[in-house]
Amino acid sequence: MTNPASTNSRAGRREWTAFTVLLLPLLLVSMDVSVLYFAVPAITRELDPTATQQLWIFDSYGFALAGLLITMGSLGDRIGRRRLLLAGAAAFGLASVGAAYAQSAEMLIAARVLLGVGGATLMPSTMALVRNMFTDDRQRSKAIGIWSAAMAGGIALGSVLSGVLLNHFWWGSVFLINVPAMLLLLVLVPVLVPEFKDPAPGRFDLLSVPLSMGAVLPVVYGLKETAAEGFEPRYALCIAAGLVLAAVFTARQRRREDAMISRALFRGRGFGAGIGLNTIAAFAMMGSAYFTTQYLQSVLGMGPLEAALWSLAPSLAVGAAAPTATALAQKTGRAPVVAAGFVLAAAGFGLVGLVGTDSLWVLLAGAAVLASGIVTVMSLVSDMALAAAPAEKAGSAASLLETGQEFGGALGMALLGSLGTAVYRADLDGADPAARETLGGAVATAGRLGGTAGEQLLGAAREAFVHGMQYAALGGAVLLLGTAALAAVLLRGTGAAAPVAGAGTEQPEAAPVTGTAR
Repeated sequence: MTNPASTNSRAGRREWTAFTVLLLPLLLVSMDVSVLYFAVPAITRELDPTATQQLWIFDSYGFALAGLLITMGSLGDRIGRRRLLLAGAAAFGLASVGAAYAQSAEMLIAARVLLGVGGATLMPSTMALVRNMFTDDRQRSKAIGIWSAAMAGGIALGSVLSGVLLNHFWWGSVFLINVPAMLLLLVLVPVLVPEFKDPAPGRFDLLSVPLSMGAVLPVVYGLKETAAEGFEPRYALCIAAGLVLAAVFTARQRRREDAMISRALFRGRGFGAGIGLNTIAAFAMMGSAYFTTQYLQSVLGMGPLEAALWSLAPSLAVGAAAPTATALAQKTGRAPVVAAGFVLAAAGFGLVGLVGTDSLWVLLAGAAVLASGIVTVMSLVSDMALAAAPAEKAGSAASLLETGQEFGGALGMALLGSLGTAVYRADLDGADPAARETLGGAVATAGRLGGTAGEQLLGAAREAFVHGMQYAALGGAVLLLGTAALAAVLLRGTGAAAPVAGAGTEQPEAAPVTGTAR
């Protein structure tokens, strides 16, 4: 089968069936972000990890994923996106088995790293294949909208699924659930999904691999640790080192003809704006999640599974947001719908700002409105960026979108989390140092104190946390309203998707990409 990238033919049943199959790895990779939430106590009892090892069991997956996205996107453009997807699926399945039967904390950390490597191949490959299979603007926009909603839903579903599995099986079951899906992927993808790759990719720039990782990982690590522990000079140095390496990496990409990130990507109108707006949307999404999860458990006193089940409620609204946004954008153009999405998300932050210490329904309403606005933005700007990129560079384009999301999410947790923490500590000035550090510390301290003193401390800590959350919500709302105005200006006149030419051409579509279905 010849790749249809040079035509605007409509996708048929085969492409939509293939798209459904491609949602499997997307769901699994996004679920693996949260699947360990309930498994930690059982893992701790059996593997006895140190506190540092426990942190790395959580974080090693995300760090490997973030650090390799750019590399894997570029590699897929060169060797074929389907081939990279299949290799990643095999690695993800094997790593899942290794994680399930890990006999020590070190083995589990190594398996989580391999899961991150596999995830880094799956994420850009699936999005790039969607770009290549759906050349009709309306169909591609619809597919990207479903893709964005599935990713957001997968993160929420992961924690619930792990809780259900752990009620019936041992902790390794949260990893083994990946294996049947990956086997199905390995069987169906070669039959349904054609191969796409850049016919003239140039040499693979090996030196850019460690440079890209060095640019991404220290910044993500520094931002996440700042969100968790507050500002410290060592985390600031990590971020600074990453930014220096990012400057070196960028300079190298500008000089080389066979750059890992092609300059042709940024020739398309809307690509750079799409990356930036998507990053801000991720900032808001993860920044709000930082507070809502703590609120459900530490303020309302819910158990982890109950909190995870309630957190699924906003996902019901998200399911309708992306298709509605796509339909509106096709009638009115992207600019007003993206701007409206940011305004809607700001309104969600406004509702979160009204939350008290016993306001479950207000919180859920705010989270649903905010998530609907964010998914509206993400689906439209992702589609815009992919459409603006040359088809032969779709893997690199997808990897930049997802790397931007990693940066935005880490930055959102760091900045909004720091703002909330500053207000929390100011309100608890003079309290026990452990209680003043975090709300979790206050809950533990109140439990030790007991009696009236414990109740008073816990009440004051919950009030302080909600006060900090209100300030963070105000900051998020102001940022999103400003971004709405910026989006209206940046996207003015972009209209429907308009794929640009490949490098060195002014044709409506990119240079032909080889494509075969076996």
